[in-house]
Amino acid sequence: MTAALIGFAIVLILVLVRLPIVFAMGLVGTLGFAYERGGSIFDERGLKAAMSMVGRQITDTAQDYGLSVVPLFILMGLFVNKGGMARELYAVSNAFLGHMRGGIAMATVAACGGFSAICGSSLATAATMSKVAMPQMRRYGYSDELSTASIAAGGTLGILIPPSVILVIYGLLTETSIGKLFMAGIIPGILGILFYLFAVRWTVWRNPEAGPAGERATWSERIRALGSVWAVLLLFFLVIGGLYGAFDFEPLNLTFSPTEAAGMGAAGAFLIALFRGGLTVGSTFEVLKETCFTASALFAVLIGAQIFSNFINLAGLPEALIAMVTAYDVAPFVVILMILGIYIILGCVFESLSMLLLTVPIFFPLVTSLGYDPIWFGIVVVVVTEISLITPPVGLNVFILKGVVGDVSTGTIFRGVTPFWVADIFRLALIVLVPIVVLYLPEQMGALGH
Repeated sequence: MTAALIGFAIVLILVLVRLPIVFAMGLVGTLGFAYERGGSIFDERGLKAAMSMVGRQITDTAQDYGLSVVPLFILMGLFVNKGGMARELYAVSNAFLGHMRGGIAMATVAACGGFSAICGSSLATAATMSKVAMPQMRRYGYSDELSTASIAAGGTLGILIPPSVILVIYGLLTETSIGKLFMAGIIPGILGILFYLFAVRWTVWRNPEAGPAGERATWSERIRALGSVWAVLLLFFLVIGGLYGAFDFEPLNLTFSPTEAAGMGAAGAFLIALFRGGLTVGSTFEVLKETCFTASALFAVLIGAQIFSNFINLAGLPEALIAMVTAYDVAPFVVILMILGIYIILGCVFESLSMLLLTVPIFFPLVTSLGYDPIWFGIVVVVVTEISLITPPVGLNVFILKGVVGDVSTGTIFRGVTPFWVADIFRLALIVLVPIVVLYLPEQMGALGH
């Protein structure tokens, strides 16, 4: 256990001195594995065992069919962006909410939630919606704090509302049903939208000038706007409906696996973008290239995390933690609170995927040994990860937004996201205290035999 804790501390130090997380985890995991096998990091037998483990891990990851779901969902999100669906979602949200005080910011949050349902990436959601919503909010005189915060916070929904790449990776790491994880993310995702809407209302209640009311749309305009989002609804139904068994009837008899659902979603998004004229030969090549770059980066981090996970498992850290909790007779709920506290602290210095990959192999065996549902824990981890996306000093969504907007300081954005961060804490508390919020839909899915 001591070697594992030292290795964990070394990874943290290496990350703080700006060594990429994939190299930090891979290096420490390899040398730690060699130490555990040979008694020294210089022992020839230990080094051979470590090199064999690394080679096997890289090969296994490259050949893992289940991981093909990751680039397919990334590809789907990029085609969705080319299809112009973000503007349609924003238009329909604005038609129903824009006339209220703070309504355009609320419409931005709602549109982010809708875009998340067909994208799966928080960073892509924040970057896309900033280009759509920011000009409109500035046109009506919204404060930079509220404008940028609603986009940064709304973008975090991309890793929770299915399809979610983070949930896919959690499912693959823990061998948990991806279909049930997707279903589990729906209600917490909707709650996230509602809590963020309350955060906007709180902000404009305290400072009415931060979010002036926009123009009221007529009902005919609202109905026309609703009619324009057919592509979004179709894609969501295709992916989630296929996973849930919506096509399991004669003569189709189809229920998609996660990989099949991702493939259908990517194909559907491609056809919609092509039909709408959003794709050329050049833009299609750019989408495929970006998919390859993004997926390669994710796989590299995943391989590094698995190498590190092999080391900490060999060093006995998960078993030692379980034994410690058993020996001290700590209440399971107290253990969960301690884990959440560690996640929130790590979120201040780690980006979301790295934090998940680094910690899940350590905490997952402990949490499941205490009797907690692995699907519930997955959603809890993703919600905490969402919080890290807008938590200083890292807050990736904040820096993505800063890169797109340019003329707003990161300090302004961080000040603006504070009410949204508090809303996330309340949502996390609700999910922890009332697990049925997460587990209701997966249980219904199981009752139907899917």
